[in-house]
Amino acid sequence: MKDSNITGMRRYLVGGAVRDRLLGLDESDHDWLVTGVTGEQLVGAGYRQVGQDFSVFLHPETAEEYALPRGVKTDTGEREQVCDDLIQRDLTINALALSPEDELIDPLNGQRDLAERILRHTPTFRQDPIRVLRLARLAARLSPLGFRVAGETRTMIHNMVRLNELNALVPERVWSEIMRALEGDSPVIFFRTLRDLQALKVIMPSLDRLFGVPQPEKHHPEIDTGIHSFMVLEQATLLRKDPETRLAALLHDLGKGITHPDQWPSHHGHEQRGAKLVDALCRSLRIPNRFRDLSRLVAEFHTHCHRALELKPSTLVKLLLSLDALRRPERLEQFLAACKADARGRTGFETIDYPQADYCRAAQRAAAGIDTAKIARLNNNPQQIADAIFQARSRAVAGINKA
Repeated sequence: MKDSNITGMRRYLVGGAVRDRLLGLDESDHDWLVTGVTGEQLVGAGYRQVGQDFSVFLHPETAEEYALPRGVKTDTGEREQVCDDLIQRDLTINALALSPEDELIDPLNGQRDLAERILRHTPTFRQDPIRVLRLARLAARLSPLGFRVAGETRTMIHNMVRLNELNALVPERVWSEIMRALEGDSPVIFFRTLRDLQALKVIMPSLDRLFGVPQPEKHHPEIDTGIHSFMVLEQATLLRKDPETRLAALLHDLGKGITHPDQWPSHHGHEQRGAKLVDALCRSLRIPNRFRDLSRLVAEFHTHCHRALELKPSTLVKLLLSLDALRRPERLEQFLAACKADARGRTGFETIDYPQADYCRAAQRAAAGIDTAKIARLNNNPQQIADAIFQARSRAVAGINKA
């Protein structure tokens, strides 16, 4: 490796890789803390500098991160530099380092917290509010091992929320953490942790507002709309790995959060209200358009999908066109998975069949199979062509078997 040519440099493996090694998990990306070297020497050896708050460099061959100690005086001893840097990290179980001689350096008793399965903040946790989301994401990742947030950490974050410290969060950074959580194995733990920490009401207020809003018990034995939304996310996680579908499933009922209490437990018109709230949430967090578009479609049309077997063929064709399903069958699959998750995300309904999905697929194939070129040749007026194609698609859908 090129760094071996930098005289006097010592590498310490730090953070998540050390944590995961001690837990017996597959190690995350290797990050290194280096002493005995300057930034100029690293750049001279081919490293590429990144970041603004402290000096981080990417190795020219492995692209692994090499960081100089942050927040310390360079005239202190090497071990003190390492310990001071570790204290700047977010959690005690991440404030760990392995020396070049494989000695564990643990200034905050992180190894004890690993053994006790506790997620505990460091003294500097509050320096960056994005750490609240990273804590929630790590809670989701380590939930199979029984990790829990320390009581004092929970209390501290409650105080951060009360003092509006999370209001300084940068939308793009927030979305990056949400995206990574959605790609994980247990995204619902991430959102559940944020709610437990009272942070969800700051980060996604329209989602947090669903808790305490009742639904008809006949169709929703769980009653609470927030609980239902988390159950739907769990079902979507079982059905699809893509984060777009999972987010759409989570946000599908946002409109119920602004139903006037006089109308409870009914939520007439929540679909259109929900689509607008999805737009607003995606704007506030700078969520990419592909996520916004699917989430908006699921919010607006999920009840149409549930009633697909009852819809007139022409109405079903309109639904397919609204989804752009004739050109984008993969989007239809995402939409159907979110709707199936909605149907199953209810107490006692977790394994029900959802024949509406196969029926919609059959309708899509039938409508897409129409020879539009032939119809166009038989008509001169563009409006007549569009009407004729629509009618032909409706007839094709009417001919499919609903069984």
